[in-house]
Amino acid sequence: MNQLMIFKIAFRALARNKMRSALTMLGIIIGVGAVIAMVSIGQGAQASVQAQIASVGTNLLFVGAGSQNVGGVRSGTGATSSNTLTVDDIEAIRREIPSVAMASPTVNARSQMVFGNQNWNTQVQGVNEQFPQIRKWQIQSGEFFTEADVRTASRVLVIGATVAENLFSGLDPVGQSVRVRELPFRVIGVMARRGQDGQGRDQDDIAIAPFTTVQKKLLAITHVQFAHVSAVSPEATYLAQEQITDLLRQRHKLAPNQENDFFVRNLTDVAEAADETNRIMTLLLASIASVSLLVGGIGIMNIMLVSVTERTREIGIRMAIGARSSAVRTQFLIEAVVLSLMGGVIGIAVGLTISLLIPWLLTWPTLVSPTSIIGSVLFSAAVGIFFGYYPARKAASLDPIDALRYE
Repeated sequence: MNQLMIFKIAFRALARNKMRSALTMLGIIIGVGAVIAMVSIGQGAQASVQAQIASVGTNLLFVGAGSQNVGGVRSGTGATSSNTLTVDDIEAIRREIPSVAMASPTVNARSQMVFGNQNWNTQVQGVNEQFPQIRKWQIQSGEFFTEADVRTASRVLVIGATVAENLFSGLDPVGQSVRVRELPFRVIGVMARRGQDGQGRDQDDIAIAPFTTVQKKLLAITHVQFAHVSAVSPEATYLAQEQITDLLRQRHKLAPNQENDFFVRNLTDVAEAADETNRIMTLLLASIASVSLLVGGIGIMNIMLVSVTERTREIGIRMAIGARSSAVRTQFLIEAVVLSLMGGVIGIAVGLTISLLIPWLLTWPTLVSPTSIIGSVLFSAAVGIFFGYYPARKAASLDPIDALRYE
């Protein structure tokens, strides 16, 4: 018998029991669909986190004032009461460390902003003119303040999209005057919308001013709370982190046995940790879903064993008139593989449909990977071969005389 005839006989045998074949494929359909859907959820979450981190900047470091343990008292890093970080420290980081490209002193204040009969409570963040380049944040309209504005502590503001919507409701904010703690500030720009960060906070609910203005006119302080530092490349962040630590310890005259009175946080570490967590979760979800494929494979083996028993006499007749054992084995193996592949193809359609519905129904991000589709097809074919081989071998090893006598 040639291979084409073997395929025809295999398909004809499956078509005789359409309902049984469909139910046998159901396990594979559910398994493949579940694997694709679960992997798409995991990869969607991973892509979302990576996009959020990339929007902040993969070469970004945070330098903060304060120590987690000062004199035995745990106070938390970046405490607003800590005054261990100065503008001169940040200028020294920018000037003396070659692996650092830009740095911005940063101070935060919470304040009520008033425009006409509208008011809005938001965070006023004081930075320098390099902040948009460090954070890779575009200006939607207007302009950002200049080095001269920082030097003269000008009362100018660049606001986020949320502040613009709540204070100005349809008006162009650029050029308008707002009151912040009874002081008039001129709005000179609006930042492009960024949405929520990884913790669910609205990044657009912010007003940005020169750090000197916030220091002198809103907080009455001379120190800075923390700094945004941009390394020359993502690969240089670890070197920059080490060099910043050494420089600040030297400037703060800390003894070798003294703890740092500052902290340096590398965003690359955060990105790698988040990436690893999402990778593990994706693998876990895919492993759980793969159990369905295993159950489906066992179902295929069960049905193929039943099929061998039902067709024992047919097998005996074929072998008696000259069919080789290899032809019989190939036929039953093809039937098992066809069941798996057909279930896999339908499962792909089910998985893609679920992956498209999840963002619409649950607002969870999903990302369908071609690798997961190809892997599901190959895995379903492997399931058919693995679980179909034993029934096929059993059919091929039947004795023709015993098979002819079978009732």
